[in-house]
Amino acid sequence: MNNSTEGVTLLAAFINDVISEVSKLNIDMKDLLAYTEGYDVKNIYNHVPITIYNDMCAWVEDKLGEETLKNIGRNIGETVYSGLLSNGIIQEDTTPLALMEGLVIAASAMINDPQDRGWEIINSDSNSLEMRRTQTFNSKLQLGLLRGLMEKCPKVKTVSVSYTKEIAKGDKFDQYLVRWS
Repeated sequence: MNNSTEGVTLLAAFINDVISEVSKLNIDMKDLLAYTEGYDVKNIYNHVPITIYNDMCAWVEDKLGEETLKNIGRNIGETVYSGLLSNGIIQEDTTPLALMEGLVIAASAMINDPQDRGWEIINSDSNSLEMRRTQTFNSKLQLGLLRGLMEKCPKVKTVSVSYTKEIAKGDKFDQYLVRWS
């Protein structure tokens, strides 16, 4: 995977999702908020360097653990889902495949990347699909994002998300198997 972050920015809305989840924990957030110094993150439509977001996610993973990171992923899923609905990319009665196709579009629209990285759908069938992460997003956060998004589908009752490939285990990309019933 190309890990370059040069020229890559994303909406401040995602920074706010991180801050919002961590603020629920009633902890000192000074170190986390220090990453945002010099950037206007109150305006959710401002673009900030993806390195700030990645550094904040790494801080959360290191200091607060994987579950908090997955909860942030769910918050980001809410942001993405709302954006997809409000822009008419999906409808409330969306299917899992249409929702993941929307995620691919959202990554392109909400992230400015000269190399157009984000998400790819590898394959899908009636009860599962496999997604490839091609952007430098935190790997574990995506487990929460994909689960949270899929839980928005009205006909989906249960969801599981697992790795099929992991950069941490030597693979070229992280790939996720999303199953539902």
